[in-house]
Amino acid sequence: MQAYPKLALMIDGERVAAGGRRIHAVLNPATGAILGELPLANAGDLDRALDTARRGFERWRKTPADTRAAVLRGAAALLLQRADEIARVATMEQGKTLAETQLEVKIAASLFDFYAGECRRTYGRVLVRPEGARSIVVKEPVGPVAAFAPWNFPIGNPARKLGAPVAAGCSVILKPAEEAPASALAVLQALLDAGLPSDVAQVVFGVPDEVSRHLLASPIIRKLSFTGSIPVGKHLLKLAADTVKRSTMELGGHAPVLVFDDADLDKALDLLVHSKFRNAGQVCVSPTRFYVQDEIHDRFVSGFVERMGRVKVGDGLKDGITMGPTANPRRPAAIEAMVTDAVRLGARVAAGGERLDRPGFFYAPTMLADVDPAARIMNEEPFGPVGVVARFSTFDEAIAMANRLPYGLAAYAFTRDAERVMRVGSAIESGMVAINTTMIGSADSPFGGVKESGFGSEDGPEGVEACMVTKAIHQGS
Repeated sequence: MQAYPKLALMIDGERVAAGGRRIHAVLNPATGAILGELPLANAGDLDRALDTARRGFERWRKTPADTRAAVLRGAAALLLQRADEIARVATMEQGKTLAETQLEVKIAASLFDFYAGECRRTYGRVLVRPEGARSIVVKEPVGPVAAFAPWNFPIGNPARKLGAPVAAGCSVILKPAEEAPASALAVLQALLDAGLPSDVAQVVFGVPDEVSRHLLASPIIRKLSFTGSIPVGKHLLKLAADTVKRSTMELGGHAPVLVFDDADLDKALDLLVHSKFRNAGQVCVSPTRFYVQDEIHDRFVSGFVERMGRVKVGDGLKDGITMGPTANPRRPAAIEAMVTDAVRLGARVAAGGERLDRPGFFYAPTMLADVDPAARIMNEEPFGPVGVVARFSTFDEAIAMANRLPYGLAAYAFTRDAERVMRVGSAIESGMVAINTTMIGSADSPFGGVKESGFGSEDGPEGVEACMVTKAIHQGS
């Protein structure tokens, strides 16, 4: 098996090793074994990263758009050249299957390619004024960005957090998840090898609250970008408010799925089972709350369970595996508590419902039917390989169920009725809605939520614009 790479902080192009720093043990979630030791930044490291980001911004903001684009395109090409190596490392430290991490590399590369094109499209406008006067509106890079990425997409999330600031002309300090550090370092290395100046992007690891407080207290940082849980996002927003930093927040969801009685049921089931157990359900847009119309409810549950039987669970590096472990030991414990609570309130375990007795952090693919709306799992995102099913009778009832929670990241609906397609897309309160598909994101499409699922968007032109500020310049005769 390929060796796991040596870990370090990356500040001003220098790999900063452990030295006398605190250490975090990185685990293989398929076995529980230690893969490597990750140095955690101290206050001096963070101050150095901040000073480097300040210098890098002054350089990069003046760099021509074509130069920035060339770096991003070059990094995209390098990611594809190194795809096998990066994907294997990501599977080792995060757990998802090798097929999934290989796809994730391609998605990261496509995002860099798209952002490269956006470098030349940060347009302003000229306002109509009397002769001799001129007013223009321009877009300028916001400044150094502090970005925080979670562990569930260890390649894609760092690419998203680094690509947008680089395209906009900002510098960035990225704190990826300590559970999956080598993948993020590989993404940064592709940018550096493609010609990104070493002072433009840094990667630090550390005790999360220490790092966030230190970076967000600094006036050098002008923007916060965070993907993660709602409670942590609210905490970071409070820290950012002290210095009125711009923020982009992609927080948790609890995606509803409305399956109407006229849906193509086989197509819906094939798509939904695959999407539900992708990355062991550890996806912020994972379909989770299945609301199925009365007439087809029982067929949906039996079809779902039948397809679940084809999910092969194991080490993501092995051939034939279609679902790996959860990424850390916290997830099986959290899922187990939610399932126990739902069963206590009358839910029926249609399949799964237990940890798997093997090394690593495995939980069986699970479907709960007849779930009480008061159950925790109907109100809190399980972030694991669990789906919950409830019935509905009417369109209005389905919409009320979908919209009843304070979350609104992604939602899904399946129906062949043309009028209903239009109505459901408008009625669901969500930043992203997928109808008769589970494809919810792409490089050219904004990715973000409403209500407590966050604000602002990543990806698409919106992702670059979120790293820019608007300036009006007025000139008299």
